[in-house]
Amino acid sequence: MGLDQLGFAAKASHKSRMSLLLQILAAISPQAPSAKAPIAKAPIAMPAPAATQTRWPAREADFLIRDFRFGTGERLSNLRTHYTTLGSPHRNAEGEIDNAVMVLHGTGGTGKQFLQPQFADELYGPGQPLDINRYWIILPDNIGHGGSSKPSDGMRMRFPRYDYADMVRAQHLLLTKGLGVRRMRLIMGTSMGCMHSFLWGETWPDFAHALMPLACEPIEIAGLNRVWRQLLIDGIKADPAWAGGEYKTQPLHGLRTAASMLLVAGAAPLNLQEVYPTREAATRYARQRITASLKGLDANDLIYQVEASRTYNPWPKLESIKAPLTWVNSADDFINPRNLNIPQRAIIRMPNARFRLIPETDETRGHGTHTWARFWKSDLTDLLKRSERPARVQR
Repeated sequence: MGLDQLGFAAKASHKSRMSLLLQILAAISPQAPSAKAPIAKAPIAMPAPAATQTRWPAREADFLIRDFRFGTGERLSNLRTHYTTLGSPHRNAEGEIDNAVMVLHGTGGTGKQFLQPQFADELYGPGQPLDINRYWIILPDNIGHGGSSKPSDGMRMRFPRYDYADMVRAQHLLLTKGLGVRRMRLIMGTSMGCMHSFLWGETWPDFAHALMPLACEPIEIAGLNRVWRQLLIDGIKADPAWAGGEYKTQPLHGLRTAASMLLVAGAAPLNLQEVYPTREAATRYARQRITASLKGLDANDLIYQVEASRTYNPWPKLESIKAPLTWVNSADDFINPRNLNIPQRAIIRMPNARFRLIPETDETRGHGTHTWARFWKSDLTDLLKRSERPARVQR
């Protein structure tokens, strides 16, 4: 389980808190609360009852990219990109698709994470910002993730050393060659997908009518952000069982180090203090959460996923981003701390950009706030309005 899949519980009663602790082992990714519970106080890690889950009419498919060349010069004869879609494409008078929206996941995630209630139930329904009766939602699994080509398919550490630029090029090929899209209504991304959104704005400035990066900075991965990533990678490789990536069983000591780093990096201090106010409760949560997360991790895949950020640095070319952009971070984000002055310096270099910092409360989810759409839903609505193109006058 990757960084974006590690959730933290919100405020709950003593009874529901004890119930949560008994259920965490079965929870791999954050889920939405019961419809009867106050949404602001429901636990992220607790699975919702099946009755509250919306069954979204999702479709899944694969797009095969032949002879894909990576930035390192390595090649893959067949690069598989798995993706999920909601809604249907709409064509304008010129026959071009004009309602495509792509949402990009974070490190260790998949496109299907955006079907979870805390995201989907806030955005995809009738009259909501990304109503699937109006928009065609495209949710790709990026290189190295989910159902797309990745090291654990068999190549292990011989898999090409992909980076974010490779991932974005593969997304572009999926949209243009695979799905026939020439212009996107919106590209939105969380965490790693947030960084991809900045790369999209620089690489193809006219491809998207709007961009919405959530939970990242448009700078080189350095400082604390690189430190925890390097510790994670080194922790896996230091485990003798890793065996240079040729392990017969997962190197659990190294993966325990990695899972611990992911847990801390995604932490929401006020939220955790509110829900686990005693030493015993916090200890039990930590141990059970790591046990659960280890079940979803592959050592080589995780190394590649975290290391893919090594070449990311959109800072020198921010002025090339012309599309209307709304960038949202959270004040309790460990990875993108609120006291960095990057947003103030970056926003003035992008002509159509706005930035908002979500205030920290015991209801925000740290880095994972990006997946709880109620915190930034109004920002998305505003972005869609200000990026609307006037209808062409028929003559």
